[in-house]
Amino acid sequence: MKRQANLIVGLQWGDEGKGKIVDHMAQTHDYVCRFAGGHNAGHTIVVGDKTYALHLIPSGVLNPKAINIVGNGVVFSPSDFIKEMEQFDNLEGRLYLSDKAQLLLSYHSKIDQARERMKGDKAIGTTGKGIGPAYGDKVARVGHRLGELHNPQKLTKKILEYFKMNSAIFDVMGVDTPNEDELLSELIEYKEVLEPYITDTTLLVWKALDEGKKVLLEGAQGTMLDIDHGTYPYVTSSTTVSAGACSGLGLNPKDIGAVTGIAKAYCTRVGNGPFPSEDLGEDGERLRKSGHEYGTTTGRPRRCGWFDAVAMRHAVRINGVEQVALMKLDVLDGFKEIKVCVAYEVEGNRIDYVPYDLEDATAIYEIFDGWENSCGARSFEELPKNAQEYILSLEKMINCPIGIISTSPEREDTIIR
Repeated sequence: MKRQANLIVGLQWGDEGKGKIVDHMAQTHDYVCRFAGGHNAGHTIVVGDKTYALHLIPSGVLNPKAINIVGNGVVFSPSDFIKEMEQFDNLEGRLYLSDKAQLLLSYHSKIDQARERMKGDKAIGTTGKGIGPAYGDKVARVGHRLGELHNPQKLTKKILEYFKMNSAIFDVMGVDTPNEDELLSELIEYKEVLEPYITDTTLLVWKALDEGKKVLLEGAQGTMLDIDHGTYPYVTSSTTVSAGACSGLGLNPKDIGAVTGIAKAYCTRVGNGPFPSEDLGEDGERLRKSGHEYGTTTGRPRRCGWFDAVAMRHAVRINGVEQVALMKLDVLDGFKEIKVCVAYEVEGNRIDYVPYDLEDATAIYEIFDGWENSCGARSFEELPKNAQEYILSLEKMINCPIGIISTSPEREDTIIR
């Protein structure tokens, strides 16, 4: 029987710490494949005294034996990718880019920022990186794919035609038409650097699976930011759930093996939109400072709050999660009391599911006794008794075992149960 690909997916609003777990699991996989999102996502990985910030390159890049693939479901910013490559030595032979991935160019960022400005106080709170406009062009069938860099002259003409057709809209938005010579020069530079890496990655993944290689699929953002199943319209523009791995890499559902969901021991969110378990008081600020909750990509402070078991149960079910990796347990060290959202109150009614709109949902909490000194624990038995009870209670609430527990940013401070 053909070996299946293992999958890692975020279960909250992104920023769950997927990078550390992908890095951890990548040590035992032959391929690591990114299937969605763009450079608005950020994974921070700490190895020894060195910290890596990854945005587009799969986290398996830190395993010198792993092949890394950026799939067709990604929106790809050549300029940002080239900058990211500078962190590493020669990547040829262990990094491949899908020729069907959508190009995200500088004008997409300008469009994104212009739209946010025009929305005023109704802005979604995007990173302004151009993710939405790039995916919008893809769906509207007016976008461009990475394989088109093979012919920069032809691509330049297509882009200028696109601006000509939409000139009235861009004039209102204050987005200028690119200069032809500058655009061509830019695209030629991208071709020269990236062409050795561009290929049909779907065939590569198929071949790897057919040969029995161990393949790991890496998502971006989180389930509650999914374009269909998240808190729309305060979501990202891609399919962030496990099903997105199929379309984002050219796989079928039978190719998916074990699904590991990543969640923090508390909860964070970046940007606008509903967040029922957000804590706007001293505890929320303490979580932010203790957890260093600032975006890897933008540096902006994350909104912080308590673990939401209702949303987590929803995410576990929709992704087919077999085990959860619980991150940043050590950030909760020192709290006298720790809250968990176990239900919502909506229009005076208590509900235990994620409704169509979370805007008016109020969190109903269960209170747990706090603990000290979970930081650095490497076995479940080393954890304080209250921390153990917290984890066992969460498992019952989310209907899923917690098989991995992270107790610091360090690679080795990880409990495998």
